Amino acid sequence: MDAIRSLRQPGPAHPSRIDAFQDDIHPLRVTLQPGMSLNRAVTGPLVEAGFQCATIVLKATALNPFRYVMPGPADDESHVAYFTAPRAPSGITRIEQANATFGWADGQPLIHCHGAWIEPDGSRRGGHILPSETIVAEPGEAVAWGFRSIRIDAALDRETNFTLLQPHTSPGGGGGGLVARIKPNQDILEALETIARNHGFGNAIVRGSLGSLVGARFSGGGQVDDHATEVLVRTGSISQGTAALDMLVVDMRGQVHQGWLRRGENPVCITFDLVLETPEP
Repeated sequence: MDAIRSLRQPGPAHPSRIDAFQDDIHPLRVTLQPGMSLNRAVTGPLVEAGFQCATIVLKATALNPFRYVMPGPADDESHVAYFTAPRAPSGITRIEQANATFGWADGQPLIHCHGAWIEPDGSRRGGHILPSETIVAEPGEAVAWGFRSIRIDAALDRETNFTLLQPHTSPGGGGGGLVARIKPNQDILEALETIARNHGFGNAIVRGSLGSLVGARFSGGGQVDDHATEVLVRTGSISQGTAALDMLVVDMRGQVHQGWLRRGENPVCITFDLVLETPEP
């Protein structure tokens, strides 16, 4: 990998480049109540179901007010990338697709959410949704895949100097689901194959999942050159040990790109939250 496609983080690299935990996975359909913040509308049913972490997919969700940020350059050497100032289009914004990770910060439930959407003026944009400042405007639905023994908590990551959602659990877990965090400069497809191999997942489906990449290279020939992007999985799988990911990739102007990733050419920028589910036997 050339230097342009690898970023030097501000802190020391953790010796373990992938954290992965296996457990039973539970699907749940969530009804989104209008008038609630997106954070509360999503997390309330997950907490009630006893989930300690989950991945969520939202589609065709109406939001107003709606606030978000996009990936941006760092202000100083304390980070390799950061965010733009918040934006708030006037009127109803409709989610095309958004993926979220459910976890906890200081004992309170929260979601970390990336998406692509259509703004009131018809523009298609994407980025990092601010869920506590965004309100559900119409009744909607989301689909979650949750875990009761694996927990995700927000904690400072010394390598990136960001507070990140980090999974943990007691050893000895097993089951048909898996939660992982992939760390910077790991090729996402190669990391996915390593996780599957280490956990005996010859075939699996990627559920939800989101993160950031150092630009993007697509198998169809397109590419994104920005050093920081926000990404989410449209669909993904492991088939006989080989990974495939169809991604939405948001650049530093909020433009949305999509396509299947090329293997060996898509390193993680800051972090990547991954959930796998093995098919029923």
